[in-house]
Amino acid sequence: MDGSVTSPFARVLRLAVRRWWALIGIVLSSLAIAVLWSANISAVLPMVDIVFAGKSVAQYVDETIETNEQRAVEIRELLATDSHESPSELQTELERATSRAEWYALAKPYVDAYAPRTAFGTLLAILTFLVVGTALKLIALVANMMWVQYVAGRTSIDLRELFFRKALHLDLDNFGENGSADLTARLTNDVSLVNNGVATLLGKMTREPLKMIACLCGAAIVCSRLLLLVMIVMPILAIVMSKLSRAIRRASRRAMEEMSQLYGMLNDSFSGIRLIKASNTQAFERARLRRGSLAYYYRSMKMEFYNTLARGTTEMMGITTVSLAILAGGYLVLTKQTHLFGLRITTEPLQQGEVFLFFSFLIGASDPARKLADVWSGLQRGIAASNRVMEIIDQDVRVQDPVSAKTVARPHSHIRFDDVQFQYSSGPQVLRGIDLTIPHGETVAIVGPNGSGKSTIISLLCRFDDPQSGQVLLNDVPINEMRTRDLRKRIALVTQRTVIFEDTIENNIRYGCPGASLDEVIHAAKLAFADDFICKKTPDGYQTLLGVDGMRLSGGQMQRIALARAFLRNPDILILDEATSQIDLESEQLIHEALRKFLVGRTGVMITHRSSTLAMADRIVVIEQGRVAAAGDHAHLVDQNRFYRSLCGSEVREVA
Repeated sequence: MDGSVTSPFARVLRLAVRRWWALIGIVLSSLAIAVLWSANISAVLPMVDIVFAGKSVAQYVDETIETNEQRAVEIRELLATDSHESPSELQTELERATSRAEWYALAKPYVDAYAPRTAFGTLLAILTFLVVGTALKLIALVANMMWVQYVAGRTSIDLRELFFRKALHLDLDNFGENGSADLTARLTNDVSLVNNGVATLLGKMTREPLKMIACLCGAAIVCSRLLLLVMIVMPILAIVMSKLSRAIRRASRRAMEEMSQLYGMLNDSFSGIRLIKASNTQAFERARLRRGSLAYYYRSMKMEFYNTLARGTTEMMGITTVSLAILAGGYLVLTKQTHLFGLRITTEPLQQGEVFLFFSFLIGASDPARKLADVWSGLQRGIAASNRVMEIIDQDVRVQDPVSAKTVARPHSHIRFDDVQFQYSSGPQVLRGIDLTIPHGETVAIVGPNGSGKSTIISLLCRFDDPQSGQVLLNDVPINEMRTRDLRKRIALVTQRTVIFEDTIENNIRYGCPGASLDEVIHAAKLAFADDFICKKTPDGYQTLLGVDGMRLSGGQMQRIALARAFLRNPDILILDEATSQIDLESEQLIHEALRKFLVGRTGVMITHRSSTLAMADRIVVIEQGRVAAAGDHAHLVDQNRFYRSLCGSEVREVA
């Protein structure tokens, strides 16, 4: 692995290191596989030099000892004459012959005692060794692959949890700019690619190089200088693979971006299925998906082109290396030479068995090299994906908890907006100096035209964002000096778009209060006038499973479920953001009755234009162009504020 393993992927690997005992198992099993792979190949030498020559192992050992001892005697005589032109080479050859004779002499007693006596017996022993060695290698391979999948799988779980934890704390404008589809793509597709990259690195990227190294070490033992000669193509391969690695990462990143776009298209289509059916735009959506699929296809084809180039380059270099070895080795054997191009390759002519063993080791090394070309591409995709995942994990969040948090007694005495100004990162200024005080126990309705900053006031109160200047205070404590958990425990928010989870009615009401008992859930439902329809109009009562987005409930029923959820939290501050704007009259009347009872002794903040909801407010605040334009009760505003009259029109005159 080269410098292409960037910091994000290295951080992913630090997650993997937590399973250190499994990593040790991976390394040990990989070493076992490499040794057994090389050992099986080494069986070529006794097959050629012993079995096919019609000898037994004992005969081969005796002949080898005799040959090397005779050669040692000859070299000593040459050195004694002092007439040889290369005494250093003779000395090296003497040491080699002496060493071989000594090693074979050490092995001779064991060979005589245990080795087969015939050539056929030797063949049977070699084949038994191959079968047993292969079985052991497969056992090690199974253990290795299971450990790899364990580490990679648990690492991806840790990474998903880390990513999801950060995503839940991102500023809200991230969901508008990047979209939840992009986050979903990174959490699913990209993390899966990271998982594959980790599995590749710990698996084949560990096993195959070790197998290749074991074979190259075997070839070096046979003839190290010949190995160096035939490896001259390796620098070329390294340069080509380095350039292809960068190209694969770029292509992979673009393909992942196209996949994010596909997620967005699918999300839009499935969430807007009612509109699509009503508008007969199925053909348009199919065409849109096809364009996105084709864009992803073209990116994938480019990525596959680079993968094929990497595979082809590796295979070409491998066959070139083996061909050079066969050419050089064949020349040395056929001509009984020890030199090539004036360079000494061996101290004595190579034997047929040694050359076959050398070729076998090179072929054994070329197979892992070929596999590495395929897995290298997967590793590059994992590296590119880790960059995209870490971009989100490392993203700065504007809303941070203070180092030393302050607390405010419950219930608070008042909420105060003090000269609050706010501007979104990509848009005009929304709030231009809001000054507003809401005493505890008061219900305030906020009205104004679209874009005037009503919802932004709610977002700042919930501390979904912080103002650029000014402060939002609870009592006299700025809320950015409180822990967000402490602040939001005091608040319950009910929005126009009711959020219903794919779970039971009971768990939907309990959401946010996981420790609440069933009796408390039922009590909250009764306060929200939801108990009656839950018991009488759903198949399994509180255990009724709701579909995605509450597809089994009407809008009014969903809103009462949401209201029960808010009531169960027992908040100090209840916020209603257009919560009754799209429900039927009966549900609205029930909700209003529930709110009148529940808001006693609590602070209520409502964004609404409905006259019946405005009637519940103790005070109405008009927001215009990011400022408080007027405040008072309904009658006062109708008489004194032209904007309020034009904004509410005839509907507001119904309130009296």
